[in-house]
Amino acid sequence: MADPTILVVGSVAYDSVASPEGERTEQLGGTAVFSSIASGYLTRPGVVGVVGSDFRDEDIRLLKDHGVDVSGLEIAEGNTFRWSGSYVDDLNMAVTLDTQLNVFETFNPTLSSDQADTPYLFLGNIDPDLQLSVLNQMTIRPRVVACDTMNLWIDIKKEPLTQLIDQVDVLLINEAEAAQFTGENSIVNSASALLDHGLKTLIIKRGEYGAAIFHDSFSFAVPAYPMARVVDPTGAGDSFAGGFMGYLAAVNSGVEAEDAEAIRRAAVVGSVMASFAVEEFGLERLRNVTQAEINERFTGFVNLTRFHPLGGGQGLPTP
Repeated sequence: MADPTILVVGSVAYDSVASPEGERTEQLGGTAVFSSIASGYLTRPGVVGVVGSDFRDEDIRLLKDHGVDVSGLEIAEGNTFRWSGSYVDDLNMAVTLDTQLNVFETFNPTLSSDQADTPYLFLGNIDPDLQLSVLNQMTIRPRVVACDTMNLWIDIKKEPLTQLIDQVDVLLINEAEAAQFTGENSIVNSASALLDHGLKTLIIKRGEYGAAIFHDSFSFAVPAYPMARVVDPTGAGDSFAGGFMGYLAAVNSGVEAEDAEAIRRAAVVGSVMASFAVEEFGLERLRNVTQAEINERFTGFVNLTRFHPLGGGQGLPTP
């Protein structure tokens, strides 16, 4: 297998999920899993994570079958990270019922020499001290470094999280977390405050409303794909990140001003991958997507947002 073009560092878990559509127990999940499988449709991902001795052989095969380099997946004595949550009352908000960190509690990622020069790096939602540790292990500065975070780290580790944000190119964060971090009460003000940290691209996730992308030179909004049925939102954000970073890696793009069109397309690809993730529980849909389906849904986004500008001095009609 060729060396990965994107390195994904994060959790590997067994999730138990309840939604209005039913329940599943012990399904494969976690940031590293959703992100790497989503990006695997576009480029060559590698994962850095830890699992327990109970991790199923079939799940290793699933990752490998999707082109994921699992050489960075440590197998430790003990049980794999478990998370249990419910979306029964609100599909936009998971209620955590149980968390068992297990081997993930002592996760301390160490990169190999090959991993340390991967050109694209996604630091999934883990302790910001660990995210910083991974970034500091890179022997060359990746072309794009992206990170995700959550309200817990804003609450208890804001200082190292701030140090991390000061050093990455792309931050993925939801609207409530952006407001929490900045203390601002509007998405535009939150974005402005976060961009002041030196970010090149900011992605504010808005759940069923899609995502807003902010850059020093432009702003862009991508809607969520209109879904008749949402089953399990657990992997949506991580699948978005995998699609976004996977597309940039596939076309060898950065996130500078001159990369604006690639950033826009990457955001749409992220939304495409997220839309597949929520259609069934866990990886049931995402694992079976075809390239034709990805292309068809991307075209659907183009048609969903396409319109012609007013031209020739024409303005809007007046009464």
